[in-house]
Amino acid sequence: MFTGIVETVGTIIQISESGTNQRFLVSSSLSNEFKADQSVLHDGVCLTVEEVTKEGHVISAVHETLQKTNLRHRKKGDQLNIERSLTLQTRLDGHIVQGHVDATATCTGVSDMSGSWEYSFSYPPEFAPLIIEKGSVCINGVSLTAFALKDNTFKVAIIPYTYNHTNFPSVREGSVVNIEFDIIGKYAERFMLTSQRKHHAQ
Repeated sequence: MFTGIVETVGTIIQISESGTNQRFLVSSSLSNEFKADQSVLHDGVCLTVEEVTKEGHVISAVHETLQKTNLRHRKKGDQLNIERSLTLQTRLDGHIVQGHVDATATCTGVSDMSGSWEYSFSYPPEFAPLIIEKGSVCINGVSLTAFALKDNTFKVAIIPYTYNHTNFPSVREGSVVNIEFDIIGKYAERFMLTSQRKHHAQ
């Protein structure tokens, strides 16, 4: 489990193919603290550290992960938001994040608000029930608050600290990002669907 509070930004220094999988060598300020089998959030995707080298740490994305996230678009030199998993002593400063990306979203605009930035995103309409005004949403591993909801679009506000300590400066109109919706909303929707089915079956 994670909180969506990014600890550091890593840089992809090598990408290689391994069957239908892709292996990423990532350099970050935390890489030498990682160990094999550790779960680490990379741009909102929970991935297992396979190896730690002098250059950084190695992670792999399987075919399913590549199809559902923006990792398939990543190139050498791209930056990834990184967060280690929760401990029992960790303050939950963001919200509960699983690292299980639901879909990708597309940035539809960026506005400089003279002290902050507003980013607009569009996402697959089937996920609309999972997001609410002023509700939590995780974008590229960053815990944010959604507002200005319209159909399958929403906005988030990025404060200077978040802007300077994540890869949001590289997100621009047309960029594809990973998105994970609030787990509470998922359970609520599931409960409603199963309750409706039981009602109709009676």
